[in-house]
Amino acid sequence: MKKIFLCFLTGFTLVGCGGDAIEITPQIPIAEMYDAAYKEFDKENYDTAAEKFAEIETAYPSSPWVPNALIMSAYSQYMDDDFAGAIITTDNFLRFHPGHKDVPYLLYLRGMCYYRQVSDVRREPGMSVYALQQFQQLVSRFPKSPYAENAKNKINILKNYIAGKVMYSARNDMRKENWASAITKLQSVITDAPETVMPAEAMYRLTQAYTAIGLPEQADGYAKMLKLNFPESKWAKKLPDKK
Repeated sequence: MKKIFLCFLTGFTLVGCGGDAIEITPQIPIAEMYDAAYKEFDKENYDTAAEKFAEIETAYPSSPWVPNALIMSAYSQYMDDDFAGAIITTDNFLRFHPGHKDVPYLLYLRGMCYYRQVSDVRREPGMSVYALQQFQQLVSRFPKSPYAENAKNKINILKNYIAGKVMYSARNDMRKENWASAITKLQSVITDAPETVMPAEAMYRLTQAYTAIGLPEQADGYAKMLKLNFPESKWAKKLPDKK
């Protein structure tokens, strides 16, 4: 005769056939999870708050509250300076909730994660380029978003920053008399960053570089370009007078 095994659920303890007891933790209501997470956030315990907001997605994956929990988790990570974690969380949000109304904010937050990591121009690891891409995507996709105007300001700052990085490198090349490399970088500033404050200096440096390698016609061409486009700039005033 076959043995019949019975399992009894008593309280929150599952009693197995072998007599072993398996403890079952009752699910915490989502409202209580939110309340606990926000309390940690209000106390500026951002790392704990991020974890608690993330736990809501695990406990209630199909809840309509999950997108907001992910947003708060990402923002908590950002406030904790955990930029790598915040970027991962925003990526997850954008992957699973691409049509959500808060996508513009997530793009802005992801851009800010890169923006906050932009370092000194001499040690820039490339975060400025990543930040620029995020803000440009935001402005392109959501031009009427409340975050678009701020993103435009950041784009202007970043373009000047990136152009400044190229100029810094070009100046180093000139000091080392690496003229070919310097000329290439200076020309890229003029063509790729015309709206920044750098083209005037780039034109001035090009007159110096071409003079140094014995190409006065090219040097004179950039001098004329500088006088035509930036007649009142300090760089135009530095050009030697032609007698």
